[in-house]
Amino acid sequence: MAEASDSSQKSPQNRPVLHVCVTCRRGGPAMDQPPGAQLYARLQTLVQEAEAAGQEVPVLLRQVQCLAACDRGCTAAIAMPERWTWLLGHLGAEKAEDLLAYAQLYAKSARGTVMPSRRPASLSNMVLGRVPAQLYDEQEPS
Repeated sequence: MAEASDSSQKSPQNRPVLHVCVTCRRGGPAMDQPPGAQLYARLQTLVQEAEAAGQEVPVLLRQVQCLAACDRGCTAAIAMPERWTWLLGHLGAEKAEDLLAYAQLYAKSARGTVMPSRRPASLSNMVLGRVPAQLYDEQEPS
């Protein structure tokens, strides 16, 4: 599987991993490059451009074959040690820049929560679900 190269500015452990479903078709017919693959390709281009410009890359990209949210495609999941993992949907190549901005906010958050008011407007309806981090005894205060 293809992946963006690592940036020397930030170690992989300090960056979230963005898993992008490359088979997502948004409920459409099968095609050579489904919308999920288009999203991944756009993200990969943006990451490569940032690396070439010497900018900090906020995320490690990984492609996956299916995130089992086909009726909510394009989908992705963002994960990082000791933070919530989020399943994101209603994405597309046109939201790639905003998704990278969200990843940067996610990486800087204490527990992986980026409040809706801080997300880019195009991502207001993207959250499909979240999974607790394995290393936390307590995810949120009672």
